[in-house]
Amino acid sequence: MPSVPHTIFALPLRALTWLGSQGTRAVAAVVFIAVAVPPLGALLRPYVTEAIFLLLCISFMRVDLAALYSHLRRPALVAAATAWTTIGVPLIVGLIAHATGLTSHSPGLALALMLQGMASPMMASPALAALMGLDATLVLVTLVTSTALVPFTASLFASLFLGGMLSISPLTLGLKLLGILAASLLAATVIRWIFGAKAIQRQKRPIDGFNIIILLVFAAAVMGDVASDLMSQPMFTIGLALLSFTIYFTLLAITTLLFRRIGYERALALGLMVSQRNLGLMLAATAGALPPTTWLYFAMTQFPIHLAPYMLMPIARRLTARADASSGENKADVHSFASHRRSGGTSIHGPR
Repeated sequence: MPSVPHTIFALPLRALTWLGSQGTRAVAAVVFIAVAVPPLGALLRPYVTEAIFLLLCISFMRVDLAALYSHLRRPALVAAATAWTTIGVPLIVGLIAHATGLTSHSPGLALALMLQGMASPMMASPALAALMGLDATLVLVTLVTSTALVPFTASLFASLFLGGMLSISPLTLGLKLLGILAASLLAATVIRWIFGAKAIQRQKRPIDGFNIIILLVFAAAVMGDVASDLMSQPMFTIGLALLSFTIYFTLLAITTLLFRRIGYERALALGLMVSQRNLGLMLAATAGALPPTTWLYFAMTQFPIHLAPYMLMPIARRLTARADASSGENKADVHSFASHRRSGGTSIHGPR
């Protein structure tokens, strides 16, 4: 008979494995649970920084070093994608915010949009790309390079566009971002050293399940007041939700079109990464000392972040099927040509 400790640990492990197997459905369900149970948000809000730290640790812990090195051997694409997400996006957002006068008319919203633009991609982006059958390795390596740069680029753009809107200086913001990222990377490295990469890979599903629980902690903490805001200021709240969806899909579409030459399947993977901004990292760096409008916009961004992967699954499946078919045709052509050469066949121009 199994021992009592074995049974005690087996049940949660099974639950986490089941949760991890739910994929994009579980990710989508997170936002509805967060909105439907406001007391959960009040309970979990003090733990936003810890939740972000754990999400970062899990992502760094699961980095495929061999895949990372293989992509770094072809740096041009990674450099272009990194430049677009860390420099292009915040620069465009900052210029639009200033050109439209948003910084003076609605500083809280302007701050939210700038922090969104300056943020690195979400650490869960490779996992979401993998769940959708997209090129998770390309997303991963671009995520790593972008995350490494964000303490410096965020500090630069904060000094250029935010002025006195932040409660901390741009330099302090950069140093805090650097500290959070360095600490999570160190913790992930220690975990990999203790347990090994193979053991982490074997426990993929339970880790996915634990990741979804941490996502729920973060989403509940950020979205705890959404229901009351919707009742007190419905038009403003709905307007912010529509704006968050518009920005998400605009970034997705522009990125996919910019990188379409590498194939729409891989371009969509980059688009997913660029549109999934790590606002939690910005919340952790600023210790949540942000205006109410900024908090509300951050809450609204959770809807496209969690729902879009589920909504985009049919498109991703069509693109990956088309890419697989194209790859199969190319391999068949190569095999046919090789067989033709081995059999002493002639070209259309006759024997030479």
